[in-house]
Amino acid sequence: MAEITAAAVKELREKSGAGMMDCKKALAETNGDIEAAADWLRAKGLAAAAKKSSRTAAEGLVGVAVAGTKGVAVEVNSQTDFVAKNEIFQGFVRDVTAVALEQGIDDVDALKAAKIAGGSVEEVLTNNISTIGENQVLRRAKKVEVTNGAVIPYVHNAAAPGLGKIGVLVALESEAGVDVLEPLGKQIAMHIAAAFPLALDESGLDPEILERERAIAKEKAAESGKPADIIEKMVEGGVKKFAKENALLSQLFVMDGKTPVADVIAKAGKDAGTAIVLKDYVRFQLGEGIEKEESDFAAEVAATAGLNR
Repeated sequence: MAEITAAAVKELREKSGAGMMDCKKALAETNGDIEAAADWLRAKGLAAAAKKSSRTAAEGLVGVAVAGTKGVAVEVNSQTDFVAKNEIFQGFVRDVTAVALEQGIDDVDALKAAKIAGGSVEEVLTNNISTIGENQVLRRAKKVEVTNGAVIPYVHNAAAPGLGKIGVLVALESEAGVDVLEPLGKQIAMHIAAAFPLALDESGLDPEILERERAIAKEKAAESGKPADIIEKMVEGGVKKFAKENALLSQLFVMDGKTPVADVIAKAGKDAGTAIVLKDYVRFQLGEGIEKEESDFAAEVAATAGLNR
């Protein structure tokens, strides 16, 4: 029997898109012949992952997990919402989120290399693509942490505990107890899910977004026919309004529609007798920013059957 080298396994993985263990088995079955092993994988239906990886994955799940003063959110995408209900897929998202929390990882490449049951995250993901039959992508992760206080999670449209369409984490730095921080954090998290802030405060807003808003405001103001100095004031006023409405701390709290979030937190701290600081937050909404492919199902069926329409 030929020796199965790591280089051969790597080459077969790149060629077929199949998982590491499947590649090792294929090489063992074919006495180390890479071409024959690739054919073996195709025959077993295990080489489909490479082809499926070109398909747009904009569905899936967001996972959130916390442990005291630390929390992490992870997004894993699939092609269809049906896969989000699959126990294998849900278990994978749960495992990836857990290892990200345990090891404090929010770099995607580092997370792919992390070990979970069945191999590395990337290996298990590749195997899942073959098993489930759809492209899946580990898209992003973010961790938050406080020195004292709590990180509070919230999942909107939950598919299972800690898994859903929108995942939010709120990091509150404070000496206050969890009896104060958890209900406050839950309300702020629900606000974040609904209000979609773009940054914690105005200084954190993306300069490119502000410039785009400035350009829009200029175009609108120019139509007013007012003098240049008035137009400039209108433009700056429009940009300031946009910044105020899109920075979390200056947004009006959705629970009452009139109190800035910063004031809600300040009052909670005053009532608790100790300062409460909203240090950071995460809001992951499934598939945001991904362009979904428009497909013609009838055309796909006809193409598969080799028919002309």
